Amino acid sequence: MSLTESLKIVVVGHVDHGKSTLIGRIFHDTGSLPEGKVEAIRKASEAEGMEFEFAFLLDALLEEQEQNITIDTTQIHFRTSKRDYVIIDAPGHKEFLKNMVTGAAQADAAVLLIDANEGVQEQSRRHGYLLSLLGIKQVIVAVNKMDLVGHRKEVFDAVESEYREFLAQLNVRPAHFIPVSAKLGHNVAKRSPELSWFEGPTILDALDSFQPPHSQDELPPRLVVQDVYRFDARRIIAGRLEAGRLSVGEEIVFWPDRKHSRIKSIEAWGAKTPPSEVRSGQSVAITLEEQIFVERGQIGAIPSQPPAEGREFSARIFWLDKRPLPINELVELRLGTQLVGARIVRIHRVVDSSTLAVAPEDRHEIRRNETAEVTIRARRPLAFDSGDRVMETGRFVLLLDKRIGGGGVIFGAEYPAVTRDAVISSNISWTEGEITRESRARHFGHRGAVIWLTGLSGAGKSTLAVRLEQGLFRRGVAAFVLDGDNLRHGLCSNLGFSPIDRAENIRRAGEAARLMADAGMVVVTALISPFREERQKVREICTEGGVPFAEVYVNAPLAVCEQRDPKSLYKRARSGEIKGFTGIDSPYEPPLRPELELRTDEATVEASLARLLQLALALSNAGAGVHPGDDVGAGI
Repeated sequence: MSLTESLKIVVVGHVDHGKSTLIGRIFHDTGSLPEGKVEAIRKASEAEGMEFEFAFLLDALLEEQEQNITIDTTQIHFRTSKRDYVIIDAPGHKEFLKNMVTGAAQADAAVLLIDANEGVQEQSRRHGYLLSLLGIKQVIVAVNKMDLVGHRKEVFDAVESEYREFLAQLNVRPAHFIPVSAKLGHNVAKRSPELSWFEGPTILDALDSFQPPHSQDELPPRLVVQDVYRFDARRIIAGRLEAGRLSVGEEIVFWPDRKHSRIKSIEAWGAKTPPSEVRSGQSVAITLEEQIFVERGQIGAIPSQPPAEGREFSARIFWLDKRPLPINELVELRLGTQLVGARIVRIHRVVDSSTLAVAPEDRHEIRRNETAEVTIRARRPLAFDSGDRVMETGRFVLLLDKRIGGGGVIFGAEYPAVTRDAVISSNISWTEGEITRESRARHFGHRGAVIWLTGLSGAGKSTLAVRLEQGLFRRGVAAFVLDGDNLRHGLCSNLGFSPIDRAENIRRAGEAARLMADAGMVVVTALISPFREERQKVREICTEGGVPFAEVYVNAPLAVCEQRDPKSLYKRARSGEIKGFTGIDSPYEPPLRPELELRTDEATVEASLARLLQLALALSNAGAGVHPGDDVGAGI
């Protein structure tokens, strides 16, 4: 029987709805228990003065039996005449999420248990939401303890109707609802005469009808690096191939650093003939032809199928901790073996996982048992995938005070079109020229600087930027306008308007402005740049490079900007033609402490320009400056 024919199942449900009893019954009825196991548990139960229950087959310790709960998540095997199974017993939704998201228990199918006597509970709804979140499509709902309700069909029908309606809103469509009594074995492996009104399959028949998992071998290769060892004269990279396959001689790129080499060998302890290929799901150790620097947390991929890369991404997260998770609170994000500080920088939508109610107000925190669509920003670049492309590198957990507070799945990741020539060399360094910044300042009569104009579309940024460039040029100052639209025609032409791409657009503009200012020019940027953190990053890029920087808030109310609307962008955004437009369905964060604020709805262009020119001349040390009363327009 091939590896792909085995099926991983997660069994979830509200506390005391009978998960462990159902699993114990399945092992017993399929003859999958070790010889003498049942008798040993019976004796242990007698020693504790307890009646034997099938749930005890999963409880390895006597103290667990005394507590009458399942403590540890357990992975155990059984088989039917059709295939092998791995059952993952998840005692509660917190453990379920932790194991599913981290990959310790990624399931191909789920059995969701509901107590017929208690009916659909909040945890039942949350488990359904998690199945939807994690993309588990093959689902059975077992309505357990039918013996406690007299095996009545109307009770089963009521549970099925309520829960099926709830799951339909999540696009989760169970293959079967099955009435069972795990304790008595009714409809688990065999049909029950007490449930003769039910014409559907037993639990095992339903499981056997599920499709085997898709092979991960055909997915893009993803080697998650766990450690690097020196052994003899070799440097061995150890990790787990979560998807795809890799071969000796194949080129491999390690993200996010993009250093590359070729696989020299695949190591196998004690093997007479080392393997030439490794497949998904296998732990692996490899050596490389070129000794590049590789470290824990990186992801190896082939050049033609790279992961996404960035400090920011969109995700759906599920929060479990009692403490709410506010915007901008630093947490630890674990994705594969990557561990990095991260923050929720925007909350787009919050949903109560038990009622599916969407929070009507703008939210600045995510509360316990809520699901949210968010934008996450990490402190350094990460390599990742969309969960619908490679789930193993598309899910993550969030740690608060070293404990798991929640987790999630990435969506909408945008992938770079990377060729071998685009991979960054591992042998690069910054080149310093022989002309110093001071020499350039003496030669040009001024120093380079960056004037960063930010504000809503239509506030007047481009108008003021062009006029400022003219005013500086007339005064012998080397100046240049770095306009946002112009950047998107060239340097940023490969970027879209997703949150990640917009952040990258600002970063590139900041880096380009810094380089031009380093060459002695006064660079005037005109970009909406709506978020404070991105503007602060540009400030850091400049100031860390010794370049004078000033943030100018070109301030006009939204109503005024819409009235001007020189490019009809607001009109198109209001009609829904443009999505994510700043000021309409995407926020603008005004500067808190700009070097200059210009109210263009109150002042004339000439008055605003005079103040702007004064700032630019002072920042670049180009002269004594211009005062608001001067006739600036006449000199342009």
